[in-house]
Amino acid sequence: MDGEAALQADDAFTLVYAEAFAEPPYRETDGDVTATFRRFRSQVRKPEFAAALARTEHGETVGMAYGYPLPPNTGWWDELTEPVADEIRREDGRRTFGLMELAVREPWRRQGIARCLHETLLRGVTAERVLLNVHPESAAASAAYRSWGYRKIGEARPWQGADLHDVMLLELR
Repeated sequence: MDGEAALQADDAFTLVYAEAFAEPPYRETDGDVTATFRRFRSQVRKPEFAAALARTEHGETVGMAYGYPLPPNTGWWDELTEPVADEIRREDGRRTFGLMELAVREPWRRQGIARCLHETLLRGVTAERVLLNVHPESAAASAAYRSWGYRKIGEARPWQGADLHDVMLLELR
């Protein structure tokens, strides 16, 4: 879905996010969820924003994913604890798709839904690569990303006060 459709489904994205990221190691609070979805309302307006929702046959939301191409002036690379080469960090607004969130609610995990969401989301992406942050204590998520071809390129604190996260990159081309 595009940004407008995702904004109309805001409640579904919020439900999955709030439930999935309340668990360890994230332990996100109601305030964290509110802040995330304040950003979400601006992220959906970005050019080429893309999102996907997974629902049961009865319409219950079970998973979500969303992201957008990183702009030339992205601060993502500035958050790494160790700098990377200029060629890696070069952005032009089309080169790198930032996978902002991917989550599946607990009762529906380990059924291939995250992979399906990932593939669906990236189906229309024309970027050369995908970049994401993952909490290193989220072993299942880290293992899934590695099995899908991502490699760790560094570590970052994605926001002030955040735990250290692994920064992972997937080459698409």
